[in-house]
Amino acid sequence: MQPRYDPAEVEPRVAQVWIDAGIGHPQPGGSAAENYSIAIPPPNVTGVLHMGHALNNAIQDTLIRRARQRGLTAKWILGTDHAGIATQTQVEKELLNLGSSREEIGREQFVARVWAWRERYGGRIVEQIKRLGSTADFADERFTLDPAYAQAVLEVFVALYQKGYIYRDRYMVNWDPGSLSAISDLEVEEREVNDTLYYIDYPLESGSGAITVATVRPETMLADVAIAVHPDDQRYQRLIGETATLPISGRRLKIIADAYVKPDFGTGALKITPGHDPNDFEIGARHGLPQLSVIGEDGRMAGDAVPERFLGLSAADAQAAIVAELDAGGLLARREPYTHTVPFSQRSGSRIEPLISLQWFMRMDELARPAIEVVRSGRVRFHPERWAKVYLDWMENIRPWCISRQLWWGHQLPVYYHDDGRVHVATTPPDGPGWTRDADVLDTWFSSALWPFAALGWPQSTPELDAFYPTAVLSTARDIIFLWVARMIMMGIEFTGEIPFSDVYVHSIIQAPDRRRMSKSLGTGIDPLDLIDGGPRPPVFAADGADPGQFPAYGADAVRWGLLAMSSGQDVPFSEDKVAQGHGLANKLWNASRLILGRVGRDARADARPRAPEDHWILTRLERARAEVHGALDGFDFSRASLSLYDFVYGELCDWYLELVKPRLYEGDRDTAATVLHVLTQTLMLAHPLIPFVTEGIYAHLPGADGLLAARVGLAHAYSADSAAVDEVERLIVAVQAVRAWRDAAGVRPALVLEAHLQADGYEATTDHLMRLGRLRLDPDSGTGQAAAAIPVPGGTVNVLPGAGFDADAAARRREEKRRGLEAEIARAASKLANPGFIAKAPPAVVAAERAKLAALRAELEAL
Repeated sequence: MQPRYDPAEVEPRVAQVWIDAGIGHPQPGGSAAENYSIAIPPPNVTGVLHMGHALNNAIQDTLIRRARQRGLTAKWILGTDHAGIATQTQVEKELLNLGSSREEIGREQFVARVWAWRERYGGRIVEQIKRLGSTADFADERFTLDPAYAQAVLEVFVALYQKGYIYRDRYMVNWDPGSLSAISDLEVEEREVNDTLYYIDYPLESGSGAITVATVRPETMLADVAIAVHPDDQRYQRLIGETATLPISGRRLKIIADAYVKPDFGTGALKITPGHDPNDFEIGARHGLPQLSVIGEDGRMAGDAVPERFLGLSAADAQAAIVAELDAGGLLARREPYTHTVPFSQRSGSRIEPLISLQWFMRMDELARPAIEVVRSGRVRFHPERWAKVYLDWMENIRPWCISRQLWWGHQLPVYYHDDGRVHVATTPPDGPGWTRDADVLDTWFSSALWPFAALGWPQSTPELDAFYPTAVLSTARDIIFLWVARMIMMGIEFTGEIPFSDVYVHSIIQAPDRRRMSKSLGTGIDPLDLIDGGPRPPVFAADGADPGQFPAYGADAVRWGLLAMSSGQDVPFSEDKVAQGHGLANKLWNASRLILGRVGRDARADARPRAPEDHWILTRLERARAEVHGALDGFDFSRASLSLYDFVYGELCDWYLELVKPRLYEGDRDTAATVLHVLTQTLMLAHPLIPFVTEGIYAHLPGADGLLAARVGLAHAYSADSAAVDEVERLIVAVQAVRAWRDAAGVRPALVLEAHLQADGYEATTDHLMRLGRLRLDPDSGTGQAAAAIPVPGGTVNVLPGAGFDADAAARRREEKRRGLEAEIARAASKLANPGFIAKAPPAVVAAERAKLAALRAELEAL
C-alpha cells in the first residue's frame, strides 16, 4: 500500500475494475420480489453533472451496493432522456452559428443532425456518473428514443387514445415563444416582475361616461370581448347588461357579472380576453363569449382583430404604441407601478403567452384514481412522509395534460390525417395516398413516464422485465414529483398492473454556501468534478471579489460522503468542510489499514478471537455501528448513516481500539491478528456502500482476500459480548480522558511520564493501558498521602505523585485563574437570563442558546 491514500490513482483504476468485472450488470433471473432494482432518473442527453446528480447518484449507489451485500441480484437501470426542447435548442444554436436554420434544412436533415449531436456529446454525463463510482448497469444503457423504447411510447399513446383518454381540442395553453411550442403547467415557473398597471377608460355606449379597467397588458385589449364586474359590487350594479365601446377598435363590449372578479383589484372592473388569459378563458366559457386572438405564436401582433398599423409588432412594441394612442385620445386615466408574478418558461426562459391552440390533450382523472389509492393505502410510501400530502393534493385536483409539442426532436405523434378528413391513430402508418402525419411530438415527460418498465423491454415480456420490475426505490428531487413521479405511478399501474416502486425518497436540495440556488450564471454553481479532481472554486467562495482559489483534489469518496452527510434536511447549504471531513475519513481508514496490514502477516485470516477486554469492546461497538448505519439507511437517513460510520472509524476504531491493541499487534500474536483483521474486514464492508473506492482499494491488500469487495456478500455477524470486559474498557476510556484533561489543565508537557498511584477498582485487566495512554508510571508502593494531585476516575482516583517536571503550585494557580474566568462568565450569563427584558425580546433560539451556554460553563466549572 502507498504511504498516503491517492484518490487520483486509486479511483479511476478501481472504477474500471468494477466495470470489467460486470459488477453492475446482473444476469436476469428470478422475480422482482427476490431481486432489487432502482431506475435512475434519466439525465438529459444534453446534461453535465451537477450537485443534484452527484447527491442522487451517491444515494442510489449506496442503496444498490448494500443490496448486493445482502445477496440480492441488484440492477441499477441506467439511461438518458432525449430531452426534446433542450436538445433541439442546442442543435438550432449550431445551425444559427452556421447561418442556417431547421426550417431551411428541413425536418429529416435536422433530426439527422440531432442524432449526430447526440453521438458526439450524449455520453458525457454517463462518463461523469462513472467517475462518481456509480455501479449502474453501463452495459445495458437505454435511451428514450431507442427503437424499442420508441415503439413502447407509440403503443401507449394508441392504447390511451383508444380508451378515450387522449383527444384533440382547441384550448388555452402555455405558449413558449422561445421554443415555439406549448408546454405544460409544470414546466412554467412564476417570477416576480415590476410592471405598470394602466387604467383605461372604456366609454359607455349610453354616453353616460366610461367604465375604467386596470390592466398590465394593454396590447391584449384588442382581443377583449366583454367587461366583467362582481355581481355584489354596488358600484357597478346599474351597469350590468349595458354596453361599452372598446377604445381603438370601436367593438361593442357587454358588461357582465361574474363571481371570479375581485372588487379590490384595480377598479373592480375586469376586461375579458378569453384568447389570452386562462381565467378569462374560463369566464368566457361560462358566458358563451367568442375567443379572439391578437398575438401569434411568434409573439407578434397578428389576426383579424388587429388594426393594420399594429400588425407584426412585438407584444412590447404594440403595448407602447397602444398606450401612446390611448394617452393621446384622453382614454388613459392613470398609470401606477405594479409588482406581480408572471409565468415564464423553465425551458427557454421566455415569458409565457397564454394562447388558444389546437393541441393534443390527455384526460388524467381515470388514471389518477388508482394512483391516489396506492399512496393512501401505503403501498407507495414517500420519505419524508409530508411529500405524500403534496402528491395527493395535486392528484386530487389534476387537470388535463397538454401532451403535444411543436418540435421536431422527439416521439412524433402516431396520428395521420387524410385529405378527406379521416384520422388514423396507430403504431404503423396507413396504406394508400393522401395521408399526412401530424408534425407534433410528444411531451418529453410522456415517454419518461414509462421509464421503469419500458427501459426493461416492455411491452415485450423480457427476462429483465420479469426480474427487475417493479423496482424497489425511486430517489428524486421534489420539483419533479408531479412532472415525473405521479405520471410513472399512473402509467405503471395502467400498463403493467403494478406500482413502479414501493418507496419514493425525496432527497435534499444542495444550495450554494450562501443559501442561494446553485447556478453557473450566478457564480454559485459547483462542479462536482472540480471537487473530485481539483478545480476552480466559484465566485461565491470569494470575499469582496478576491480570487476564490482552487478546490483540493478531494476524490469521489470524499464528495459522496460529504454530500450524504450534508443531506440532513430539504434545503441545505453546501459545506466544503463536510467534503474535507470525508477526505479525512478516507485517509484515516487507509492509514489504519496500513498499520494493521503491516503487522498481521500474509498468512493471517480474519476471525473474531477476542482474548482481551478491548477485543470484546470493539466487537460490540462494531455491532452497534452496523445497527446504526443500516438502521439509518433503512429509514433513508443518509446523513445519520454517514456520521455514524465516521464516529465509529474515528472515535472508536482508530482513537481507542488500535491504540489499545498496538502492543499485542506488535508482538505478532496470531489471535490478535485474526481479530484485528476481522474488525478491519467488517469495517470495510460497513463503509463500502458509502465510500466504495478507498474500501475496495484497501480490501485488495487484505490477506486471503478473494475477489472484489463490491461483490462480497454478508452483513450480519452475531456476537455474544462479554459485558464485564466491555464495562472495564468503558471505565478505562473515561479514566484516560480524565487524566488527559487534567494534564492539559495542569500544563504538563505531553511527553512527560508522571509517577502515579491507582486508587480505584475495576482496572484489573486494563491498568497497563491506563498508564500507557495516560503517560503515567505506576508506583504500587506509594500511598495517597504523598499525592500532588488526585484525579477522579470511575471507581476511585489516580493520584499523581510529586516529581520532576510537574509544578503543583503552578498548576494550582492556573486552575484558580481558570476558575475565576469561568465564574465571571457564569455570572454574566446568569445575569442576562435573569433580565426579563432579554427573555421577552430575544428570539427563542437565542434564549435557548444562552441557557445551553450557561449549563456548559457550569459543567466545565464542576469538572475543574
